Amino acid sequence: MKLYLVTILLALLAPAVLAGTEPQKAVMVTYPKDTPNSVIEQAMQAVKDAGGTITHKFELIKGFAATAPAAVLEAVSALSEAFRPWIEEDQIVTIYDKATSGGE
Repeated sequence: MKLYLVTILLALLAPAVLAGTEPQKAVMVTYPKDTPNSVIEQAMQAVKDAGGTITHKFELIKGFAATAPAAVLEAVSALSEAFRPWIEEDQIVTIYDKATSGGE
């Protein structure tokens, strides 16, 4: 009987919990090359504090990749007046159009 009640409670709570979470976007956040590391670290911490995840920290360019709620991305964009980030959705980029059949 207890298992039955727990199952029902979980089934009722799941939609409420899922409705309260904002969908996360996969993004790349890059900064001008003269941006101090402290600005980037602050942005990364803001993403983590909002429940996002840093998926990669770039070494050759200033920036990082993350999955984060859209609201925190707006906040990250406004963190530094002097060093504004470029925030782009992470996506696959190719140099070819869609392949056509028959080698055309």
